[in-house]
Amino acid sequence: MTTSPDPSPAAAPHPVRNVLAVVSPHVGGRAAGAALAGLFPGQARVTVVETTDEDPEALRAAHLLITGLGPVTAAHLAAAPDLEVVQCASHGFDYVDVDAARERGIPVCNIGSSGAEKQNVAEQTFALMLALAKQLVPAHQALVEADWALPRLQQSITELSGKTLGIVGLGHIGEEVARRAVAFDMNIVYTGPKPAAPETEARLGGARHLDLDALLRTSDYVTLHAPLTDRTRNLLDAERLALLKPTAFVINTARGALIDQDALADALAAGTLAGAGLDVFDPEPPTAALRLLKAPNVVLSPHVAGVTRETLVRIALAAVQNVLGHLEGKPLRDVVA
Repeated sequence: MTTSPDPSPAAAPHPVRNVLAVVSPHVGGRAAGAALAGLFPGQARVTVVETTDEDPEALRAAHLLITGLGPVTAAHLAAAPDLEVVQCASHGFDYVDVDAARERGIPVCNIGSSGAEKQNVAEQTFALMLALAKQLVPAHQALVEADWALPRLQQSITELSGKTLGIVGLGHIGEEVARRAVAFDMNIVYTGPKPAAPETEARLGGARHLDLDALLRTSDYVTLHAPLTDRTRNLLDAERLALLKPTAFVINTARGALIDQDALADALAAGTLAGAGLDVFDPEPPTAALRLLKAPNVVLSPHVAGVTRETLVRIALAAVQNVLGHLEGKPLRDVVA
């Protein structure tokens, strides 16, 4: 009599992992968070909140935390003893206490290498530049008020072609902006920790690497694409804004605190700067006291550069894929701390 061998033991089930998804209301809130939660497999228990404080028990139980612009403080990190990763669903990571995370040994990741936001941020950058160059906002307002403003505006309407664009931060987004600038026949200068590869500079129309002060003195348009850190906070202060030509424009689609907002308002009021296009503010939303809301020759938008329907899908996928890779034992991407 023969006997069959004992059946192989069943594979151990994957342990359930607790995921806390913090999705701020101004980037979609619970509705966007529910769509993000649907990207996870069954062995993940996903809790969606709009603030990190909303569900203390879910925070305490979290193994993985995905945050879409929801602040993650040292206190939040201390309240999550089993936390393994903080994943930012954005390029920026200034709303996470990275020093506290580093002390706890918790990696903080962004979605930098995914390029999820680069198309729309680049488009918004050019929308602001074109609106300033063509005086679209005052032209529209004048026509609504039955004012044929052509004689008054024509002296200040300019072209982008032939102008020098200074890019502060030639990362994924900065390069995307530069590619569009080549199509507009602009001259490109850029600043950053080190020069780009020669082939990259050649592809970007012969882009030149300069230090920040030289870039400011040279540029007709300056666009910011740097992360907000202690080193870059108020990067454009009153002293640096004074280096710009009086005919120059500043564009900021990165983080509001990269610019000293009062110093920028002073420069615009004094006429030592031609104008500014701003998609980001400090704080957000801005208070009524923000002087830039009433400054001359500004074009403002409410942090829309990363929130198109297409962009939000790419951001969610990039964030979730990095976390899922971690669950599968793969190295994390885009670790910033």
